[in-house]
Amino acid sequence: MHGTGWPIRGPAMVSKEIMAPPPPVAKVQPKLVTHSGTSIGARAVPEETAVAFTYGSATFAVMMATPQDIEDFAIGFSLTEGIIESQPEIASIEVIAHEQGIEARMALACARDKQLLSRRRQLAGPAGCGLCGIESLEAAVRPPRDVKAQLRIDVDILFAAVGSLREHQRLNTMTKAVHAAGFWSAGENRFVAVREDVGRHNALDKLAGALACTGTDPASGFIVLSSRLSIELVQKAATIGCPMLVAVSAPTNFALRAAEAAGMTLIAVAREDSFEIFTHPQRVVMTAPDEAR
Repeated sequence: MHGTGWPIRGPAMVSKEIMAPPPPVAKVQPKLVTHSGTSIGARAVPEETAVAFTYGSATFAVMMATPQDIEDFAIGFSLTEGIIESQPEIASIEVIAHEQGIEARMALACARDKQLLSRRRQLAGPAGCGLCGIESLEAAVRPPRDVKAQLRIDVDILFAAVGSLREHQRLNTMTKAVHAAGFWSAGENRFVAVREDVGRHNALDKLAGALACTGTDPASGFIVLSSRLSIELVQKAATIGCPMLVAVSAPTNFALRAAEAAGMTLIAVAREDSFEIFTHPQRVVMTAPDEAR
């Protein structure tokens, strides 16, 4: 299969240019139907393509995703799935575009490569599905890692973060069809990274990769998601050591149990003027009297 490799963060890779990856947005002209009749409309829709994660010579997972920030996606997926513990364990990455999709071809440090061979599994994940293809129930419901970070965030900062996430959702502004995951740094008091994708799990993986590449400690802030909170998002955030998840939609009960057990603060149904704290509220500093006490 012929493809295009291009350099990314990490060791430089050089390949003959044959094919470029598709753009993340496509312009289409749907038929607009109203009570007055029909007309030709115009809309930007997100692109979706198959992304294969290859370690050595074997494909480990294939996910449907937005074709941008693939290197972040590959690194973040490797971290949140426990394939690596830190970015330097990936010796090199080459991103290759094929007619059928995009391949993120990774070479691992020797010790990690041997460990991966012992737990090799195949994944086939449609957009919006973070557990498809896992070979056992035990793998799907694995308990999240303990999160012990002593983060403390003022309630007004949480309101500001929720209110400003939309400003960073450039792809969603164009398409109205993708999720976002943003990391708010407590030290810098701003979003230091935001990633978007048609799959909420993909967006979080891309964010994890971006944090790893910039050396940002996930324990130094919190993650804001434009989606509901499900178990796999809690598992992924706990794996990288982030102590707080904030989401605009509601959580599942499984996610609540997992966050409670992991020591993670879980905030959901977040709006610019209200939110609900479901687990470990001690990390939220109230600036006004708490009427619930």
